[in-house]
Amino acid sequence: MRKELGSYIFSEFGGPEALTWVPLNVPTPEEDQLLIRHEAIGVNYIDIYHRTGKFAAPLPLPSSLGMEGAGVVEVVGSNVKGFESGDRIVYAGGPPGAYSDIRTVPAARAVKIPDRITSEVAAALFFKSLTAEYLIRRCYSVKPGDVVLVHAAAGGVGRILCQWLAHLGAEVIGTVSSDQKTKIAKANGCVHAIVYSQEDFVESVRDITDGVGVDVVYDSVGKDTFMGSLDCVKTRGTLVSFGAASGPVPPFDIAQLGAKGSIFLTRPSIAHYTASRHDLQTAADSVFEMIERGVIGAGSITRYGLHDAVQAHIDLENRKTTGSLLLIP
Repeated sequence: MRKELGSYIFSEFGGPEALTWVPLNVPTPEEDQLLIRHEAIGVNYIDIYHRTGKFAAPLPLPSSLGMEGAGVVEVVGSNVKGFESGDRIVYAGGPPGAYSDIRTVPAARAVKIPDRITSEVAAALFFKSLTAEYLIRRCYSVKPGDVVLVHAAAGGVGRILCQWLAHLGAEVIGTVSSDQKTKIAKANGCVHAIVYSQEDFVESVRDITDGVGVDVVYDSVGKDTFMGSLDCVKTRGTLVSFGAASGPVPPFDIAQLGAKGSIFLTRPSIAHYTASRHDLQTAADSVFEMIERGVIGAGSITRYGLHDAVQAHIDLENRKTTGSLLLIP
């Protein structure tokens, strides 16, 4: 066990500078928990929502941070079945606290990592891939031949969505922020890549679809793209709004859903789609299968030392990264 263990916390909502490193004593797991030593920690945009207080229900302060990690079980709670010391596990969701050397997690949120998948790959892909799974299988069940629009197609979730959608036989249109990212989007399954800073993505989608629109839009950007996304959906199509990287979507008149073509709108949360152990394990099995078959992959991984979490947040917010971000203790 490493000496001088620590964890990041924040005592007020704000920028990356709000993160503070504090010493950490080794916690004792409760009867339904696992004590794990992290090997890799996933950095996700939800961490920024938590840090800034822009999430639907801001965390009580002071708070830990981080929703995803992979590591080795050190101690098993007295009432936990199915895990033992030395198991490699990955988790996503549950109480924040991943930005730490060591922590306790509810055993119900942990999943064993298959032998052929490394802890880094698991931490880089698990949360994002669980998100992709419920988006394309349960929010809207994508079928071969569906035309799909994915915003932020070169980002962490966007890349995995494009990979999985292409495997399903969908025609994928992606939006990206730069010419450089069009190459990333196309390499991961996008047939069309739109640079939204240079062209009107609504007009481009209309041109690509001959004015019909797409079957489903996956929008993680929020305020800046939401109304345009509505204009991209075909009659009786679906808009899945699952993030707010540019800010929360302002209130709008739901009658517009009817006026724009009887559009279905959903704002899902991974917490609701993995709430039961059965749902979590079923989704995890699908994700691991796709990883092992090479359908989805981590691709570009940007690694930071755990002590460099502040810089990781700065880079993520400034859109200087592509693919997955990891903190390595």
